[in-house]
Amino acid sequence: MASAVSRPVPLPLINRTRLPDADFRDLQLAVADHATLERVLEWGRTHTPPLRVEEIITQDEFTHDVLVPLDNSQYLAYDVT
Repeated sequence: MASAVSRPVPLPLINRTRLPDADFRDLQLAVADHATLERVLEWGRTHTPPLRVEEIITQDEFTHDVLVPLDNSQYLAYDVT
């Protein structure tokens, strides 16, 4: 019997800031494995200077938006439950 292989579900990434296509593809590749907040934090620590969570916005008792700044004008917003 074949074993099941667990594959990460691709994250939906929306280009709200109208990044050029090539930059958006690079960003998609960079965040493709961000299935957990732990992976987001690990990825952020690999940058110089590190990218850190700037704000956590509570939506309800189970859902939060986690904001990670990419630069002075762009953020990644993760919907975390």
